[in-house]
Formats: sequence, C-alpha cells, structure tokens
Amino acid sequence: MSEYQRKRTQLKRGRRRRAHLRIRRRVRGTAQRPRLAVYKSLRYIYAQLIDDDQGHTLAQASSREADLLKGIKTSAGSREAARKVGETLAERAKEKGVEDVVFDRGGFIYHGRIREVAEGARKTGLNF
Repeated sequence: MSEYQRKRTQLKRGRRRRAHLRIRRRVRGTAQRPRLAVYKSLRYIYAQLIDDDQGHTLAQASSREADLLKGIKTSAGSREAARKVGETLAERAKEKGVEDVVFDRGGFIYHGRIREVAEGARKTGLNF
C-alpha cells in the first residue's frame, strides 16, 4: 500500500468516526425504542438492536449467518444480503415485542447497503 493510499484510508476512517460521534450525540436507544445500529465491512454487514439505558443487545443479525445466506445468489456483502439482514432483524425484534426503533447508520452514508438494511426492516414491520 502506498503512502497516498494509507493516508486516504485514514482520512476516510476519521470522517466516518466523527460522523458516527455526531449521530450518537442525538440518537439514543431505550427498552421501548432501541437503537438499530448498522455496521458494514467490505465483506459483511451487521445490524443489532441496542438498549443504551441497560447496555444490552436485544437482537442481532449479520450476513455471516449461514441460514441467512441460503436464499441469496450473490455475495454476503451485496445489497441483497443487506436487505435480508434487515428483514431477519425485524423478525427477531418482533419476537421480542419491539416495533419502534431509532436508526443509527454508524457514520456511513445512507445509501446502498445501509439503505437496504433500513428498507428491509421497514418492509417487515419496524417503524422508524
């Protein structure tokens, strides 16, 4: 990796961290309305419902789960996989009695895979 690429990567990571901190100042999850936190790596996408008051994760889903990837024709990092993660998380949330959430995009731009997670969760019945 060249010096230029390394510095560019550091700048992008710093921008995402600062954006995430700005979001977290405003977004807070409770037991009645947990925070739907999304994280994406190059290979996978992860989503979880967090009660910030208690510091507990209520439900989670990721594209690393084998049963979640069975119906997906493309990779685990695709938009199709992201939508399936959102749908699965919404189903697990409904089992726990959660219908309303606040969305935490984790500093990522609301586009592509992040948007697909949100739309999959909305389609399955989560309100935010």
